[in-house]
Amino acid sequence: MRRFRLIRAIRTGLWFTPLVCVLGGLVLAICTTLIDRHWGAFVPRGLTGTPRDVQQVLGTTASSIVTLMGLVLTMTLVVVQLAMGQFSSRIVRPLLENHPSQIVIGLFGATLVQAVITLRGVDVVQGQVPGLSVLVSYALFLTSLVMLVFYTHKIGITLRSSSLIDTAGDRGIKLVDELFPTSGATSTEDPVIASRTAGVVVRLLRERIVDAARKADCTLELIPMMGDFVPHDSPLFRIHGDESRVDRKKVAELVILGDERALKEDLGAAMRALVDIADRGLQQPFSDPTTAVQSIHRLHDLLRRLAGRPFPDGIHRDEDGVIRFVEPVRTWDGYVRLAFDEIRVAGANSPQIPRRLRAALDDLKRVAPPERQAALDHQLRLLDEATPDVQGIGSSDEMVERASVMSTS
Repeated sequence: MRRFRLIRAIRTGLWFTPLVCVLGGLVLAICTTLIDRHWGAFVPRGLTGTPRDVQQVLGTTASSIVTLMGLVLTMTLVVVQLAMGQFSSRIVRPLLENHPSQIVIGLFGATLVQAVITLRGVDVVQGQVPGLSVLVSYALFLTSLVMLVFYTHKIGITLRSSSLIDTAGDRGIKLVDELFPTSGATSTEDPVIASRTAGVVVRLLRERIVDAARKADCTLELIPMMGDFVPHDSPLFRIHGDESRVDRKKVAELVILGDERALKEDLGAAMRALVDIADRGLQQPFSDPTTAVQSIHRLHDLLRRLAGRPFPDGIHRDEDGVIRFVEPVRTWDGYVRLAFDEIRVAGANSPQIPRRLRAALDDLKRVAPPERQAALDHQLRLLDEATPDVQGIGSSDEMVERASVMSTS
């Protein structure tokens, strides 16, 4: 029982890995010092610098490392606090068990120990410089700078909600594999290509999918659309035609899955982000309808740019004109509903939101072709009888005086 508790404390604590690294740095510093004393100054002075230069550099290194250690610990605590406040207190333990952060802290500690012990061996009066110890100190300091950049990047990723969700999800996957071993059977049946992993569709290698379907002399129909979440071993493609020549593993790899929707190829993800910002601005008790109105501005602009443009049908043909790849695509009605449905419901009690939405819809009706008017009319019917206002409240007809051009001429 005690052994189990000790192992659990080591695996779940933040202290063990940094402590091992610091002890390793201490051993390294002692070894390099002994080598310098035994072999003498075998490292050229041009690599280390003069004793006074080495003294200044190592002193600056030691003080900088102390500052960096405080910065890393502060960033770790900030991440933990944000995760607890915005998501769940149960996510704290996986964050504390994050090995990269522990290694960074331990590396900083080892660098500090190496620099301090090496600094003691520098003799300005006699001109003695422990060359190997100095070079190791320089190497550790440069490594610490690289790891600091890596750790900052890691912290930025960890602060995303998708990263914290994946942390909990990955733990769950490991438990499923350990407690419920697979029997080797698959949940999908032919003629379907199953996904080999889980994630959100962030990119489609369409040309390569068409080429793969042409070589297999079949048509591949993508089941999820861009931005959809695909569970592990779920249907990814439906095969129409001869399935025996299809390389299922290769074709499945042509659909790139990520941990969250990407803005590069998914217009729906960009609009989804604007809708989320608007919804957050309309949440009580910290309502900020002006932020929601600003999001509607950009949604209005996007839909206005889309209104008169042709939409792809999702059908891809090879060089001979044969249909090889079919993917689901979002329609004009889908984009309109994505932009307005949630904001209309969330802002129903705010006087700004219905007015701004009606102003946007009225403007879109002036530029949309006849076949796209029905989706806009449907949204207008769902709105209350509010006065159109581009600023939400502040630019409607009853609040603005417009001078007559004829009377001023």
